[in-house]
Amino acid sequence: MSAANLTSLHPSTFILVGIPGLEAYHVWISIPFCSIYILSLLGNFLLLGLIRTEPSLHEPMYLFLSMLAAADLVVSTTTLPKILSIFWFQNRGIHLHACLAQVFLIHSFSTMESGFFAAMAFDRYVAICNPLRHSAILTSTVTAKIGLVVMIRGAVLLCPHPILLLQLPYCRGNIIAHTYCEFMALVKLTCADTWVPQAYSLTVAFLTGGLDFAFIILSYILILRTVFQLPSKEARVKSLSTCGSHVCVILISYTPAFFSFLTHRFGHRVAPCAHIIVANIYVLIPPMMNPIIYGVKTKKIQESVLRILRFSSPEDKEVEK
Repeated sequence: MSAANLTSLHPSTFILVGIPGLEAYHVWISIPFCSIYILSLLGNFLLLGLIRTEPSLHEPMYLFLSMLAAADLVVSTTTLPKILSIFWFQNRGIHLHACLAQVFLIHSFSTMESGFFAAMAFDRYVAICNPLRHSAILTSTVTAKIGLVVMIRGAVLLCPHPILLLQLPYCRGNIIAHTYCEFMALVKLTCADTWVPQAYSLTVAFLTGGLDFAFIILSYILILRTVFQLPSKEARVKSLSTCGSHVCVILISYTPAFFSFLTHRFGHRVAPCAHIIVANIYVLIPPMMNPIIYGVKTKKIQESVLRILRFSSPEDKEVEK
C-alpha cells in the first residue's frame, strides 16, 4: 500500500463538526456550555476541598463522593475546553493521538463514575439495612480498596478502545459529526469489519454500566424493603431522605448515558443534532448537578459549609478580638 493511501486511511488529524445543523448557533450555545463548565469546576473543587478539610465528612459515603467529583472534573475538562474552542474559534482540528486520548479518558472515567455510584449504593445499603455493622464493614481500608478497584477496572477495560481504533482504516474521511471524539463516532468512519471492536464495546458496557445499574437497582429494592418495615413514619422518612440525593444524581447521570449509548448503536432514525445534544448533556449536566444536589440534600455538607462561613464571617472575627 502506498504512503498516500496509508495517510488517507490513517489521518493524522480529525475534524470535529460540532453540533450538526446548528453551526450558526454555536456562539449562542457556547454561553450555557461555558457557564455550566464554570459551575462544574467551582462546585466539584469546593466539594473536594470541603471533604478533605472537614473530619466529619471522612466517611465512606463522602469519600466515594469525592472520587466521583474527581472523575466528573476529568470528564468535563477532557471535553469542554475543546468544545468551546470549536464554538468560539472554529478550531475543529484534533490530532489523532489527542482524539484517541479523549476517547480513553471520557469512556474510562465515565465507567469509573458508574462504579462510584454502585459503591455509594452499597454504602447506603449497609448504612440502612445493617447500620450496627456499617463502620466494621466499610472501614477506611475497604473504602480505599473499593475506590482503587473501580479505577483499575475503568482504566484496564477501556484501554483497548484506542488500540482498536488505531488499527481501523478510516476510508470514509476524517470528519467527525460530533463535538468530541467518541468511540462509536470514530467507528462509523471506517469501512472495515467492525464486529470485534463493537462487540468488545458492548461487552464492556454490559460488564460495567449494565452490572453497576443492576446492582444499584437491587440495592435500593433491599433498602426500600427494609425502610418500609421500620416501625415509625419519622424513621422511614429519615432513612429515605439519606438516599434522595443519590437517587437524583443516578437519574441525571444514567438517563442521558443510556440514551446516547443506545442511539449510537440502534437509533438510526434519531436526528444527529438530537443525539449530539444529549451526548453533550451527559458530559455537561451531571458534573454540574452532582455537587449542587448533594449540597442541597445532604445535611452534613450543609452544616460543614455553614460552619466554614460562620468561622470566616467578619462578625465572628470581631467577637474573637
